[in-house]
Amino acid sequence: MAQIRDIKSGRVGEPPREPTPRRLAAIVAGDISGYSRLMQIDEEGTHNRVKRLERDLIEPTIREHHGRLVKTTGDGFIAIFDSPVEAVRSSIVIQQNVVGRNASLPKHHWIEYRIGVNLGDVIIETDDVYGDGVNIATRLEGIAHPGEVYISGGIYEQIKHKLVCGYESLGDRKVKNITEPVRVYRVLPDPSALHERRNWRERILALLLILALLIIAGGTLWYTLGQPRKATEQAAAPVSSPAEAPKAPAPAAKQRATPQPSPSVAPTQQQAAPQPELSPAPKPAPSPAPQQAAPLPPPAAPAGQPTTQAAASIREPEMVSLRGGSFAMGSNEDASEKPVRQVTVKPFAMGKFPVSVGEWNACAAAKACGFTASGKDDAPVGNVSWSDAKQYVAWLAETTRKPYRLPSEAEWEYAARGGTQTKFWWGDQFQPGMVNCKNCSDIPAIDQPVKVGSLKPNPFGLFDMGGAVDQWVEDCWHRNYQGAPSDGSAWVENACSSHVIRSGSWRKDSAYARTSNRGSYDTNVRYPTHGFRVALSP
Repeated sequence: MAQIRDIKSGRVGEPPREPTPRRLAAIVAGDISGYSRLMQIDEEGTHNRVKRLERDLIEPTIREHHGRLVKTTGDGFIAIFDSPVEAVRSSIVIQQNVVGRNASLPKHHWIEYRIGVNLGDVIIETDDVYGDGVNIATRLEGIAHPGEVYISGGIYEQIKHKLVCGYESLGDRKVKNITEPVRVYRVLPDPSALHERRNWRERILALLLILALLIIAGGTLWYTLGQPRKATEQAAAPVSSPAEAPKAPAPAAKQRATPQPSPSVAPTQQQAAPQPELSPAPKPAPSPAPQQAAPLPPPAAPAGQPTTQAAASIREPEMVSLRGGSFAMGSNEDASEKPVRQVTVKPFAMGKFPVSVGEWNACAAAKACGFTASGKDDAPVGNVSWSDAKQYVAWLAETTRKPYRLPSEAEWEYAARGGTQTKFWWGDQFQPGMVNCKNCSDIPAIDQPVKVGSLKPNPFGLFDMGGAVDQWVEDCWHRNYQGAPSDGSAWVENACSSHVIRSGSWRKDSAYARTSNRGSYDTNVRYPTHGFRVALSP
């Protein structure tokens, strides 16, 4: 290291150090809830599971969203992002993925992360990051509930119109060792969750209000009905002469003659109680035949076995029958699309459009799909995981008694090509206005794709086979086509953690709309641009 001489003292010393680099960044802090308890239950098993999560989920997810995992802390992690949008998006993906991994375990063995995200000016070193920006992120993580993401007001202002999710303001919170209160928001991955939460609170308040009004009305009714009877009894009582000593009536006789309302009896019971009469009540006319119990209603159809009337009321997706045939699947443009090989597809039918919001919500209304989708009914449904899509096709198949399913990846590409072998179904050069994708047409970028059928169909008469929404297929994800089946069937294994998505979306550029383009995503994770279409076996 070069040495310099101090001008005043003449001493030789170290050169001055450069200022520590600082920059504005989005910080994600994660921590496992109840980590000590989990270690007490199974120390070695918990340690291995946490390390596996960090290796297979947390680090890849952060990297895929253009962030950097700065460090792990045994039961937590710190990551840094240039983009607040990607920081929150990766946090949502991590939380939803962890939910899927916990599904097969007993609750007391669940690993649940609490995540805090903050935007701040920080000091960045090779293996660590410092500053109030980091401290606030860790404080937000500390007050978050297990499985949830809390963000600061700075992050919220940056992402509030850029992610398809909901936000619930928790107000200003005073956090440890931070002078000023921090505005805190809870992230709700399902955009309808905030409305559902508000509606639930409103229903509870309305119920309590109605209950209070009923109690008040009942008390008023009891007082109103009870007072006239007392006045009538007093007026009807014989007036004793001064010479006579008043005779106390027998309590039993008094009770039989004029029953008094008991304060402990509910008003509705008092009104329903019959008043005693001096003359005997007339006997009812005899029935022509002895009374019999009413016949029991027919048994309800078991789950998954709807009635014919229910099946008739379901609007089925519009389908296009395809004859099948052989085609060259894949391309040389990306390693995941190699090798190009000949595949033969059997006859089948494909959905003319992606499944719409209205079609999805019919399944949600039947309690067969996990959430109610928001947006216009005639737009493709989004924020759907592969598992969600499987729920829908299972419900549709059971309701209609037809073999609906997800298409295989080979069937999807065969249908998307429409009998062509070019980069796009219309040719090798991109043409604006053919698909709903980012900067692909004059359609403005909004939070939902345009309604189904808005653009041109491909040669097979199918719409949105490219753009609109990413579309799930049946196949597990494989890095390339080495060993893939050539008969058009789905390439699947038991419990694969990710599945193939096709088509690209309205938020992605034209490169994703190529007919051979393919990607993958976690099986149980919902994402705003992910939808699907159905297939039907002969």
